[in-house]
Amino acid sequence: MIDKLEFFIALAQERHFGRAAELCGITQPTLSAAIRQLEDQLGVMLVVRGARYQGLTPEGQRVLEWARRIVGDSRTMREEMRAARKGLVGHIRIGAVPTTLAMVPSITGPFQEKHPEVTFSIISTTSLKILGLLENLEIDAGLTYLENEPLGRVTSVPLQVERYHLVTAAGTPLADRESVTWKEVSGLRLCLLTADMQNRRIINQHFAEAGAVAAPTLESNSMIVLFSHVRTGHWASIMPFNVANSFGFHKDIKIIPITEPDAHHTVGLVATHREPFTPLVSALLHEARLLSERQMA
Repeated sequence: MIDKLEFFIALAQERHFGRAAELCGITQPTLSAAIRQLEDQLGVMLVVRGARYQGLTPEGQRVLEWARRIVGDSRTMREEMRAARKGLVGHIRIGAVPTTLAMVPSITGPFQEKHPEVTFSIISTTSLKILGLLENLEIDAGLTYLENEPLGRVTSVPLQVERYHLVTAAGTPLADRESVTWKEVSGLRLCLLTADMQNRRIINQHFAEAGAVAAPTLESNSMIVLFSHVRTGHWASIMPFNVANSFGFHKDIKIIPITEPDAHHTVGLVATHREPFTPLVSALLHEARLLSERQMA
């Protein structure tokens, strides 16, 4: 039953029988047969039948909720028993919005010193995708904004308050200022994160509050791309101070506070709320809380 529920979750995630089978490491006929057996066991149709995947039935949507819960609990049980035998071992998958990537080592470094047998994979993605990946059990935790848009049923640990700064090369317009306004910044040639990023939606909101519009001439989903363009002197960008500073302070780069409004937003670690947490996620949340005590004090 657990295997069949895993296959069903993969199908709902991929929305394609072939891709779901590949994800599960089985053949498409095997996956199709498992889904039909699950339907027979439950006595309901889960998938809208057709030549191709056409979605889940209402019963299928409800079973998907149960499948995520049951599979999540099953993984937690296996991990807890493994931890009881061998100590904390395994792999943690974290999704992070681009502006939080600089703080990841503050968690992973101390964590791995305490638990050297644990490995990590970190992906950069959007805040909306982080919530979807958590729901589908594809990541164990996320680093994202905590208060700007709905998060759903998650456990969260605040880690840092972002304050927005103009990042520009020395000798460019406004580079000699102690502070600048959002209105003034709107007149610069800007490079910003893409519109699917929550950071960009926040920036657009603050420009609107100042009666201005964000009109970047270059967009990217990578902070490194933005910073490298700022260094050319042809673009300026808007970044949280901790992100801009993480690239290494250069005398040819100016990091200037933006006011009117003086905007700040909290970012932190989120994990799907469940009791009990897996030993890995529980330990990760503990490490995040230790960092929070240091950062938010």
